Amino acid sequence: MSPMAERFAEVGAPASLARVWFATLLRDGFALTAAGDKGTFADIGAEVLRGLFAGMDLDREPEAAVEHVMDGLGGLALHDDVIEGVRALKEAGFRLATLTNGSTRAAERLFSAAGIGDKFDLLLSVEDAPSWKPGKTAYEYAASACGASPGEMVLAAVHPWDIHGAARAGLRTAWVNRSGGRYPGYFAAPDHTVTGLDRLAEVLA
Repeated sequence: MSPMAERFAEVGAPASLARVWFATLLRDGFALTAAGDKGTFADIGAEVLRGLFAGMDLDREPEAAVEHVMDGLGGLALHDDVIEGVRALKEAGFRLATLTNGSTRAAERLFSAAGIGDKFDLLLSVEDAPSWKPGKTAYEYAASACGASPGEMVLAAVHPWDIHGAARAGLRTAWVNRSGGRYPGYFAAPDHTVTGLDRLAEVLA
């Protein structure tokens, strides 16, 4: 998500606002889940931007600025370790599926552009689940779609909150810690920690 900061700067907003936007987007998505409701990543993201841009001195109309930032999601690329890691996992015999709080269209675009779209058995989104991650029903939906029990699955993620949710739903977990950050002690600890997805197949073996 780091390149999204450029999109904010391009409309005349502080680049640092990208982190606030993403955190607020997740907060409101989680709040809806906690209340038993659900929205789409795109709709919540756009509405959060409207609130952040209100009264701000931008270089274009607020709605045009919202559109420009949201369009940036379509131009994001994968981390280098993801491509190698996905190929290694597939070669090791693992079935691969996504579970995103975003859309399957975005995931398909990312993986196809990187030449690894054919490595996935399923591309899943919480748009088709009862709740967003880290709600338990999101992971249960993924298990059902994959025809597996939660205990047969491993969730690999960069977000500790995602690791915690998956662990509470009965999945094994792998934290991808590229930055060398500290894992929060109040979340369930991951079963494995790797510096990149390209290390995961070796660890699981």
